[in-house]
Amino acid sequence: MNVDLSAAASFLATHARVLDRRRFQLLTGESDPTAALAALDGYRNPDGGYGWGLEPDLRSPESQPGAALHAFEVFEDVSPATAARAVELCDWLESVSLPDGGLPFALPLTVRAGTAPWWAEADLTASSLQITAVTAAAAHRVAAHDPAVAAHPWLARATRYCLAAVEAIEKTPHAYVLAFAVRFLDAVHDTHPEAPDLLRRLGGHIPADGLMHVEGGTEEEMLRPLDFAPFPDRPARSLFTEEAITADLDRLAGLQEDDGGWTVDYARISPAGVLDWRGHATVRAVDVLRRNARI
Repeated sequence: MNVDLSAAASFLATHARVLDRRRFQLLTGESDPTAALAALDGYRNPDGGYGWGLEPDLRSPESQPGAALHAFEVFEDVSPATAARAVELCDWLESVSLPDGGLPFALPLTVRAGTAPWWAEADLTASSLQITAVTAAAAHRVAAHDPAVAAHPWLARATRYCLAAVEAIEKTPHAYVLAFAVRFLDAVHDTHPEAPDLLRRLGGHIPADGLMHVEGGTEEEMLRPLDFAPFPDRPARSLFTEEAITADLDRLAGLQEDDGGWTVDYARISPAGVLDWRGHATVRAVDVLRRNARI
């Protein structure tokens, strides 16, 4: 199934935020890291963290753990270039981590408008494996080309927390917790000897068809094989059959809409968030399909 990159570019020009347009240009070789990093700076706060809707369903301006993931995505995009902002983000994450090394799901909000209830009603006092695992996974992918991030004490503490929290999992967790824990273990598979066994154990919680309904989400909201294992030639791929991955890549390529963009099946929280997610989903789809030799 063919992907129309020209139509995707037109969709992004018509609907998406500047950040996702610049990320798309990086993917297609039309720009250099400087432009994407400059666009990311628009979401940065003086404390070194990120807010301002960088996480599309969290519109509040203050720095939030949920936005850190998206910042690390950009720092990964610019590889092999590095950015001092990545280390500054690690400094901020260290400052808001809880004593066990984990991150709270969210910090207090100054603006609740346009923000999803799971962010607004988060427990501020407990570490969240979901948000810590997905953020640490993204940071480890940055650390693969950025020695300063690799050596940062925040990442070491967050990694220890995640490994211990995954070790303690007994029953099947929420779909996003499971997916993000799998992605974390995939990211540290080559550097932490306990990761391979933990990854195999978590794989036992994934249904045979690779499909998990998101409890508390929309009726259509599902996690699929590429949500757990988006990267080829990585250990998480061993949790799925080749046929399941091929079918999911076919599905992803086929989801390009007539306007050139991709969409998501999440709940619609705000008009701006809906468009921001579509821009993000379009960049992600192109990135995943490109990495898997579909583009």
